[in-house]
Amino acid sequence: MTESSKLQPVALKEWAVSVKALAEGGQIIVMRKGGIVEETRDFQLISPSFYLMPAYEHQKKHLLKEGYDQQLEETLKSWSPDMETITLEAYAEVAEDIEITDQETLNKLRDFHIWTDGFAEERLKWKRTKPLHLLIMRVYKLDEPLRLPMMPAYNGCKSWVQLEGNAEWCPAKKKPVLDDIKFQSELEQIKAALA
Repeated sequence: MTESSKLQPVALKEWAVSVKALAEGGQIIVMRKGGIVEETRDFQLISPSFYLMPAYEHQKKHLLKEGYDQQLEETLKSWSPDMETITLEAYAEVAEDIEITDQETLNKLRDFHIWTDGFAEERLKWKRTKPLHLLIMRVYKLDEPLRLPMMPAYNGCKSWVQLEGNAEWCPAKKKPVLDDIKFQSELEQIKAALA
């Protein structure tokens, strides 16, 4: 088994509604600058592959495009602030990590994500001296969701969490959300928009 085919015990935290869109093929990108409590004070890609952990902090309906605001409600049905377990259903591999530093480039991406222009602009302007990372990802649905005990370390506004609770992290069976042709087409459209 190659190193790249092994699942790593790390997860990227992202809005639950975004994880849902990624897991359903609604988008293949996330935009990151790092969490408020990030140790490095900016976003760093610490692993080229990772689980996607749904996060519920800071989700706001008015920051989502029409249609996705209702999906946010769906993600909240199974969530409570004192839940004892968390379920991970998706895994991602980064195909591209592109740094964005200007509004014009960001505007070219508006058709490829679920967020409003205002929210995308907020992400760009926050920590103004740091670039906005556009992660283009190949996303997979796990055949069997990974259910983990909720740990205090998973809470808070941060990008990465080291997963705990399993002595050994075995490769899980997973299926790509988009087939090779569809993924390549999406990737090429994004790169063409940015060219």
